[in-house]
Amino acid sequence: MPNLVGDVSSAARILPALDGQTLFIRNGKGPYLWDDQGRRYIDTALGFGAVLLGHANDAVNARVAEALADSASPSWAHVREHDAASALAAHTGALSKVIFTNSGSEAVHLACRAARAYTGRGRIAKMAAGFDGWFDDVSFGNVGSAEANFADGQRPLTPRTTLLRFNDFADVERLFAEDRDIAAVILEPMLANAGCIMAAPGFLQHVQEVARRHGALVISDEVLMGFRLHAGLASELAGLDPDIASIGKAIGNGVPVSAIVGKPQVLAGFEEGKVLRGGTFSGNPLACAAVLGTLEQLDRADYGAVIERGERLRRDVQAIFAARGITVSTSGYGNVFGIWPSQRAPEGYAEALEFGDAAFSRELHLALRAVGVLVMPSQYGRIYLSFEHDDEVVEAMRAAFEVAAGQLAPRFASRD
Repeated sequence: MPNLVGDVSSAARILPALDGQTLFIRNGKGPYLWDDQGRRYIDTALGFGAVLLGHANDAVNARVAEALADSASPSWAHVREHDAASALAAHTGALSKVIFTNSGSEAVHLACRAARAYTGRGRIAKMAAGFDGWFDDVSFGNVGSAEANFADGQRPLTPRTTLLRFNDFADVERLFAEDRDIAAVILEPMLANAGCIMAAPGFLQHVQEVARRHGALVISDEVLMGFRLHAGLASELAGLDPDIASIGKAIGNGVPVSAIVGKPQVLAGFEEGKVLRGGTFSGNPLACAAVLGTLEQLDRADYGAVIERGERLRRDVQAIFAARGITVSTSGYGNVFGIWPSQRAPEGYAEALEFGDAAFSRELHLALRAVGVLVMPSQYGRIYLSFEHDDEVVEAMRAAFEVAAGQLAPRFASRD
């Protein structure tokens, strides 16, 4: 009997067997992964968004190796932490104060603690079907849960968490009319883990305006989208002015690191010792080295080129399936997007439940995996591109979709 529960430590890594074989990854480089049998795959999960520079980036690895040789855990303040914080804050505007953590879930947890301490209120409002970490408070209402799809007048809530519907302008007003104990609204610039549902024009700004009017803070959860569209916060591109942002994934190119960045007055309680923070590995030398090595390269990276390659791939995927009689649409951006077996992408979670097809997504995963492309098997999955996904790699992906569409056509053609 295996000792590892469910074969993996995170449920997100569970994949269906292909020809009776379980996938185990041995190593990766650039846009590729190799399994334990030596088979090569183009990777589109990329550490669920963390690997933006490509796997095993030489410059990041060299920085981390140097830090490891110096001491992985010196306990006390060390020489890399201030430099990493300064480098990060240089990209986050008014959110100039930094606290490092180790995972996105930890960063969100700390951001919520900061909001409760600053406002004196107890409840966090999150977008229904959003994923803001796996800790109990914010996992309430995650995608796929019974609570996430609620009717007017039946808003789910706990003593510490309440929900609101993404892209529902009126529901934001109703939320604050019903509840005076909201410390903050936590939002993603895009409802990524529900299949890249895009925000309606003006919706995020509406949430921010209503929250501020009622004395609540705005937390931008940028663990997934931060630094993916440009070398900074996605909320900045959306015209938002959050009080706190949680960041992770792309800032370390796959090395475990996350952080919160906030306005000085909001995070002052931590500096004054009034609010608890901790973590033996928070801000450790390896993580800080990874941040420094990653941000140096992101400052020089051509975001426009990789996003345009992805936009072309999105158009090609839709055309490839259409030629086989299968209607698909895509949602998101060029370097992170979802595929839907529907005439158009969903505009909210209720439509995502209607448009998604678990069987289609699973069969697409298996068909692509058989020809050397790894995609998420969930109907809410996403395709990521890194800066190492050049024209040659994207052309190979396009060819793989040609093969997969042909295999799926007998079962899924002529469906609306």
